[in-house]
Amino acid sequence: MTETDVRWNLKVSRDTDLSLRTYLGARGMKKGDLSKFVEEAVRWRIFDRTVRDIKARNKDTEPEELMALVDEVVRATRKERAKKRRQRSEGFRG
Repeated sequence: MTETDVRWNLKVSRDTDLSLRTYLGARGMKKGDLSKFVEEAVRWRIFDRTVRDIKARNKDTEPEELMALVDEVVRATRKERAKKRRQRSEGFRG
């Protein structure tokens, strides 16, 4: 455990515990892999819920309008990243 890790106490059903431990064991995973599995599952669930929320929020928006918004954000992000790369490379020369 690193100093940035947080310890959780979870309560799950006996069936869930047995199913998960059987699943992990069948794949040669060790005791510490339980934490990694839970962390990955939580991240995936948050991502899934976020995508669902965004889809629900934009269900009445025209596809062309959504694509224009996405294109605008992608362009702005690329421009900002390029600017940061230039600043870093200039910092190495200076």
